[in-house]
Amino acid sequence: MNKPQLIYIAGPTASGKTALAIALANHFETEIISCDSRQFYEEMRIGTAVPSEEELGTVPHHFIQQLSVTTNYSVGDYRMEALTLLKKLFKKHQTVIMVGGSGLYADAVMKGLDEFPEVDPAIRPQLMAIFQQEGIEVLQDLLRQHDIQHYLRVDRNNPHRLIRALEISLSSGKPYSSFIGKRKAPDFFEAQTVVIDWEREELYERINTRVDLMMDEGLLEEARSLHPQKELNALQTVGYRELFAHFDGEYDLETAVSEIKKNTRRYAKRQVTWFRKYEDAIRFEGGTLVEDLIKLM
Repeated sequence: MNKPQLIYIAGPTASGKTALAIALANHFETEIISCDSRQFYEEMRIGTAVPSEEELGTVPHHFIQQLSVTTNYSVGDYRMEALTLLKKLFKKHQTVIMVGGSGLYADAVMKGLDEFPEVDPAIRPQLMAIFQQEGIEVLQDLLRQHDIQHYLRVDRNNPHRLIRALEISLSSGKPYSSFIGKRKAPDFFEAQTVVIDWEREELYERINTRVDLMMDEGLLEEARSLHPQKELNALQTVGYRELFAHFDGEYDLETAVSEIKKNTRRYAKRQVTWFRKYEDAIRFEGGTLVEDLIKLM
């Protein structure tokens, strides 16, 4: 008997992943697990484009708004819980759909996760203080000194990636890169990735439209309610950071919305780059009929 199949729907933000995942789940009469690392949080509904109540009622969804923003939840936690759930779901479904733009979380489920040593809990606050007081360039310089290999391939404009690599390197005395590449993929299912592709200008227009819709739906009020907790890791997210800056007097509202659109486009560009590495993926052009994709499955 063939192994059960996990179909991962990938693509940049605003590419139509939710609609495609629901269509496929209905076709296969199965369930959906989310790997969008920001849709896990119940307080972040509008700014993370959580599926609507109607969409959630159409197909069973998992890992949607199950956590509070105050919860410490890692990619390792997610992988463990997702694999446990998949073992249960595959007892009643031959196919399960996974969807979300957080490629790191998807890879953890499909390909395994590198094992890292325990870190000194005092190091992260020190690195955060350096970032806040001296800027991201100092973190970049530190990583270049401690792990040139990882420095050359990491997103050097992402302070959280820099801090994570540095806390591992400083705690262990070994380069962060020395712990990478030893993961083991689970063996109880086969994985197939479907990547939604859009022409850049079309995608950017979809992003701009989505941000306007989020503002109409109440993103400003949602962000205002979370502003007192703005230092939490979960809230270091596009759409919230810019509005927090508005509340703090750094931007007027029009500028904040413009910054959300710009930073979302930048985030989408990084996602597109990430998903290019899936060489065996089925590439699905945005706007193509779902029936055409099903014929390829």
